[in-house]
Amino acid sequence: MARVTTTPMKVGLFGIGLEAYWPQFDGLEQRLKSYVGVVENKLARDGVEVVNLGLIDTCEKAVQAGHDFRAADVDVIFLYVTTYALSSTVLPVVRRAGVPVIILNLQPAAAIDYAAFNSLGNRTQMTGEWLAHCASCPVPEIANVFTRAGIDFHQVTGVLEGDSHVDAEIEDWIEAARVSHVMAHNKLGVMGRYYNGMLDIYSDMALQSAAFGTIIEVVEIDELAAIRSKLTDDQVDAVLARIKDEFDIQPDCSEAELRRAASTAAALFEMVDRHGLGSMAYYYESTPGTAHEDVITSAILGCSMLTASGVPVAGEYEVKNAQAMKIMDSFGAGGSFTEYYCMDFNEDLVLMGHDGPGHTKIAEGRTKVRPLEVYHGKVGAGVSVEMSVKHGPVTCLSVLELGGKVSLLVAEGESVPGTTLEIGNTNSRYRFPIGARQFVEDWNAAAPAHHCAVGIGHIAGRIEKLGALLGLDVIRVC
Repeated sequence: MARVTTTPMKVGLFGIGLEAYWPQFDGLEQRLKSYVGVVENKLARDGVEVVNLGLIDTCEKAVQAGHDFRAADVDVIFLYVTTYALSSTVLPVVRRAGVPVIILNLQPAAAIDYAAFNSLGNRTQMTGEWLAHCASCPVPEIANVFTRAGIDFHQVTGVLEGDSHVDAEIEDWIEAARVSHVMAHNKLGVMGRYYNGMLDIYSDMALQSAAFGTIIEVVEIDELAAIRSKLTDDQVDAVLARIKDEFDIQPDCSEAELRRAASTAAALFEMVDRHGLGSMAYYYESTPGTAHEDVITSAILGCSMLTASGVPVAGEYEVKNAQAMKIMDSFGAGGSFTEYYCMDFNEDLVLMGHDGPGHTKIAEGRTKVRPLEVYHGKVGAGVSVEMSVKHGPVTCLSVLELGGKVSLLVAEGESVPGTTLEIGNTNSRYRFPIGARQFVEDWNAAAPAHHCAVGIGHIAGRIEKLGALLGLDVIRVC
């Protein structure tokens, strides 16, 4: 199978200190090394390999550390500032490694115990105690040198232990780095062609690969049709049983249409597995009465099931939105294909949804399957999915492609209960803190394509960090 080799995400960690201090201040070096261990424990989690190079306190060690990080193939580096240290012990590490760096400006306590400190009586001992707390001292020096060297950096400032802000920031940075790692190892399949005339969704696939590292593979609907034609009854029966278990089948759905959808779903599963795809964008029309038309008009259930299983599928060949959906899903937020439906000025809401695939794992209740006599603006008829996104906080994400640059557009809102359109499509009611009118105008002003991805939870902060790691501008509407 044509799969991208799975590699663990690797997080680099090193602390910095000044070798000249160790013979002057008894116990300081070991104390600071123990703090580096505390940070390592903060970074450790399932699916993440921490490469801890310990305390770097000379230029010579810094040069070697740069080689070591590069050899270890780390995705991101956390630079923990333990005390004053020379910028010359930092620059060689980060410059050689060539990956994003987050400066951890963390002191061991919220404040020095001034009375206890001043009662020590021994000025050397007092200075050593102060040096154990002066993490903030060299950060301006490091920032200056990084800026002059053209190295982007990010900061987390606070207390080493018991600081919820620090813990949340570290979690967000690691999650952003993990999603960046996922995107760089993702294979996006594209099948068919663009919806004729939707100029906004046309994409520069080389630019998408450059921005995210995504591998793009063209797959053929002929292959999908051929796989489908060779399925056994047992294979189709198994998927049909799964459909009946996972979806709320409405009574007006015919068994023949459900079986047709199950057959195409089984073929889609095999094709995705054969090519090792992690996401997909598709659209096709074909000619009425052909095998290809029969395949493409029965793909919605299978594409919804793939989306729910971690292989987001965007219709209308919307590559940019397949990327947005993959980002959202990789953050654990889901990521359903959506667009404006209409506005409700009485309730200050925006109704959003889409025909075709939905992310059933983020649905409010079970996803309904309904028969449609016509797929509006498209060919044929068949069964479709009807769902709303879970009520509660949501985030919308659009991948922009403007002026030869990729950027991200994000907004946070809320999915709210109420009457939706029972038309066999995904559709939800969204409220935004800036109001429906302002949201729509601000979102449109960023010039996105008319599709976006919606997921559960408020994760705009993590998306901003992902943009920072990838060097992409992020526009936050609300």
